[in-house]
Amino acid sequence: MAAPKKGRRQPGQGRPGRALALILIALVALTGGMFLSGHTTPRLGIDLAGGTSITLQARSEPGQESAVNQTNMNTAVGIIERRVNGLGVSEAEVQTQGTDHIIVNIPKGTNEKQAREQVGTTAQLFFRPVLQLASGEPAPEGSPSPSASGSPDEVEQGDGDKATEGGDKATDGKSGEPEATPTTQGRAASGALKADATPSPSASADGKADPTPSPSASEGGSDEALMKKFEALTCTDTKERTAAAEGTKPSEPMVGCGQNSAGQWEKYILGPAAVAGTEIDDASAVIDERTGQWIVTMDFSSKGADAFSKITSELKTQQPPMNQFGIVLDGEVVSAPSVQTTLSKSAQISGSFTQESSQELANMLSYGALPLSFVEESVTSVTAALGGEQLEAGLIAGGIGLILVIVYLVVYYRGLSLIAIISLLMSAALTYTIMVLLGPAIGFALNLPAVCGAIVAIGITADSFIVFFERVRDEIREGRSLQPAVARGWPRARRTILVSDFVSFLSAAVLFVVTVGKVQGFAFTLGLTTLLDVVVVFFFTKPLLTILACKKFFASGHPWSGLDPKRLGVKPPLRRARRTVPADPKEA
Repeated sequence: MAAPKKGRRQPGQGRPGRALALILIALVALTGGMFLSGHTTPRLGIDLAGGTSITLQARSEPGQESAVNQTNMNTAVGIIERRVNGLGVSEAEVQTQGTDHIIVNIPKGTNEKQAREQVGTTAQLFFRPVLQLASGEPAPEGSPSPSASGSPDEVEQGDGDKATEGGDKATDGKSGEPEATPTTQGRAASGALKADATPSPSASADGKADPTPSPSASEGGSDEALMKKFEALTCTDTKERTAAAEGTKPSEPMVGCGQNSAGQWEKYILGPAAVAGTEIDDASAVIDERTGQWIVTMDFSSKGADAFSKITSELKTQQPPMNQFGIVLDGEVVSAPSVQTTLSKSAQISGSFTQESSQELANMLSYGALPLSFVEESVTSVTAALGGEQLEAGLIAGGIGLILVIVYLVVYYRGLSLIAIISLLMSAALTYTIMVLLGPAIGFALNLPAVCGAIVAIGITADSFIVFFERVRDEIREGRSLQPAVARGWPRARRTILVSDFVSFLSAAVLFVVTVGKVQGFAFTLGLTTLLDVVVVFFFTKPLLTILACKKFFASGHPWSGLDPKRLGVKPPLRRARRTVPADPKEA
């Protein structure tokens, strides 16, 4: 038999140093990303950090049971999210649960009564004539104008959607006017918006509009108090934006904010509501067959058609921006199309819509007449003190479980327990950094069930080490030395570990899909830690044991190594005595 070549590695040994270096680099990168992101602790859920959790159930009107569908529920989530953000809440969660429930989680520090009022009421949508328009952003230092694009004319230019009769040609009602450059939010501006004489207020260097109201604003009924409110409004401030429209009745003029095509805030003085959103029978995003562009179509009820015809017949004769009407949802201007002709039963809003932006606007318009109402099913409030107690109890339970696992490993595996403990610490470090990074990335919040999932994962991870160690010890019992035992035992242990972790991950995935609410936190954490268990065993535990198998303490089977042949009951291999061949009798 040929002697093995010098330096040949045993099968299955590979390059353990490279695997260890790879996982250590990954840990350093995750830790660095954690500190660079400015988040060093996991984001806590309502049950641990304290706050309010509100469960809403959607109910349809009689005869319109099909209204409770995924599209309408997603639209409602968007509306509620806008309202909650208007309270100045930065970490609120609004999500659907099942087919007819919406869960709103608001962290501590938020007025519970105000939050319940905001999320439980039906969205209010109105069509209001635009009386005055100006930039809603503070002017940068040294800028002569607060206009978002450099001049008041350009600010207005980015705000005029073309509203035309649904069945007319795109050029009807505005012949002779140059076509406007399309915008990213479906807002196109006609050439008239570039007129030298603009009715919008001039701006001073401090970012406020000229306190002298234009004639158009005066004729529109803007009184002195409204004008002062308009001048002082800064739309980039969420609280100011929300407070601007509070307490305004539909029959009163108001001040509001909206974003133009460039994503810059603009502020409006808007007249009394001319048409309520409840008068919209249907709104949808479709492709214009003539232009191939996305447009939003609206159909009004008989009452709405009469009111819309009246207001558009007045607006078409006005100069910009007085020829625009603002579509106001919960006090915020979501669109402000300009009018070139009288509209009635059907209308369309055209511009440079994408499929997503056109559907978003259509959903908002539809919500004004959405046959959905929400019933407050449950409200759970957790104080910060109670949340802290629950977190402390969870950490204590996890600590006790970890100590018991470590005691068992030390008693039974002795020196091998060092490898298991270091592997557990590596798994814990990876889990912690990933949980911290998932908070700002996908909104993952560590709740009490998630803590339970992490505690269960301690046993799953330890079980993988035990499987590997026992396979190695079985090979030693068969009379092999440590290095060949590790090389031969790993393929068998690997199959068992993969099958076991696959079952755990499958259970977590099914639990995550079929459950809702906080139970998903348990499933998500269990699935994450199961995947990390595979990574740690393959890239850390196995390479580390391969390296230590070359050390005298383990290779010689020291009594405290956990690999003592005598303690494992290894019997010396049976050696047969050399058979002697009887000599042939010599012939005489």
